Amino acid sequence: MKLRSALPALAALALAVPAAAQDETAKMDRGEQKLAKLLEGRVAGEPTNCVMHRPNARLYVIDETALVYDAGSTVYVNYTRDPESLDDHDYLVLRNPTPSICRTTQITTRDRGSNTFSGVIFLTDFIPYERVREEG
Repeated sequence: MKLRSALPALAALALAVPAAAQDETAKMDRGEQKLAKLLEGRVAGEPTNCVMHRPNARLYVIDETALVYDAGSTVYVNYTRDPESLDDHDYLVLRNPTPSICRTTQITTRDRGSNTFSGVIFLTDFIPYERVREEG
């Protein structure tokens, strides 16, 4: 009986959550959903410190979620030290004298509209995801 009497209070509490907080949750969920869709049919491999830079590979941001290095058959995900600061409206600037992108690679971001400095990205390990091979 106590649960039944508490339901109206819980419903009122849920309605009291500010719209901004709901928008933030929805925004983060969209990034996580986008990443989940990208990784469908793939399995995680052993994390690595570096990935070899390939000319046809693409490095991009999933908003407030992760950096993705798409090398075709393998997709590498780097959740960074502060994924909440990732903004897909920024572009990445890599300062990297080596042919690899590593945890120590210096990455800054710039706003696409104003071309002004907007932040620094600190990398963690890259997690490789490869397509599941069907046997048979």
